[in-house]
Amino acid sequence: MNQIFESIWIALNSIWVNKLRSFLTVLGNIVAVTSIVTVVSLIQGMNATVASAIVGEIGADTFTVERLPIIRTQDDEERTRSFPLITLREAAAIREFSPSIRAVVAQAQRGGSVSYRGRELENAQIQGVTSEYAEMSMFDAERGRMLTPSEVERSQPVALLGWDAADELFGELNPLDKNILIAGMGFRVVGVSAKKGSIFGDSQDTFIIIPLGAYMRLFGSQQSLSLRVKPTSPEVVQQAVDDATLALRVSRHLKPADRDNFGIAQSDTLIGIYRQATDGIFAVLVGVVSLSLLVGGIVIMNIMLMAVSERTREIGLRKALGAKRRDIMSQILTEAITLSTCGGIIGIALGFVASRIIAYVSPLPAVLEPWSVVLGVGITAGVGLFFGAYPAARAASLDPIEALRRE
Repeated sequence: MNQIFESIWIALNSIWVNKLRSFLTVLGNIVAVTSIVTVVSLIQGMNATVASAIVGEIGADTFTVERLPIIRTQDDEERTRSFPLITLREAAAIREFSPSIRAVVAQAQRGGSVSYRGRELENAQIQGVTSEYAEMSMFDAERGRMLTPSEVERSQPVALLGWDAADELFGELNPLDKNILIAGMGFRVVGVSAKKGSIFGDSQDTFIIIPLGAYMRLFGSQQSLSLRVKPTSPEVVQQAVDDATLALRVSRHLKPADRDNFGIAQSDTLIGIYRQATDGIFAVLVGVVSLSLLVGGIVIMNIMLMAVSERTREIGLRKALGAKRRDIMSQILTEAITLSTCGGIIGIALGFVASRIIAYVSPLPAVLEPWSVVLGVGITAGVGLFFGAYPAARAASLDPIEALRRE
């Protein structure tokens, strides 16, 4: 153990004495590890943000029924073009079919303009909901109250505002019991939702919740709904999905051989699709980083060969004094690993700083994962071990007599 620490100390002294040469030697490693840490931090930050947004939008224990499934190919797009609209009748069919289902909320949404006394909010997300919407965890009221089931069922002109929508329309004013205009129709504000934040710079709080009946009076009833389904408990989610699928197939008179003409999405499915995309980005990164590491490893090997040549007499003297072959190999390998790992540590620090700068100047979030730090150190140590093996073997094979004759 003392010999290893001594070898590390010798390597660190050599790095300090030859600062510029050492820096240029590990530049490839620094670039590679900086890239790994930066991209992994950004990908993990985006994964966490998107997963949180999907769970917040759909719910961890709920699922949605949509007119269209997830489109993956051109053939899927062609096949799904003629799919029928989701209707309130189908929402009732799902609710009545399964004892595993607690609530079914029919919902429609579109962008629109909302105004209050000269203040206008363009492209607000206007959502129409049915009376069971309060069962869903993504709806709440920080100020005021939610829309009551009777207000929703009677399609009364009342509205629940998102936090940013209330802020832009009213500023410091109290929005409760004020009347806003949506597509020329007046709605009384009864509540303001708690702030959800933003995703990649896009606010999640510029929405207006109104009764679905009022929504259809504004924008027409000939449009597809999405159904948000809440099972009786998280343990029966899959049973509820199967029941909803069967209820829709029966309602649409599909034969056993017919494919589903609707889509069902769960939060896990959407998160999985997103992570497949980010895994592809990471795979491309691995290829690019491998080239940087290869170049960096070759440079380290050349430098260590030069170091062995410069220290031939020292190695010969050590062997003449009784140093064994494994002692010489251990010293050279330790120096190569130390040199390479120093580059990795610098790369980790630069990657952390780079990811934080990107997160600060852009809407992209960053999360530094401990495993990316371990990965960076491990990779660079492995590069030092692999590319230091040949110089170490060459140093260990020197004949002590010939080595001592070297000038």
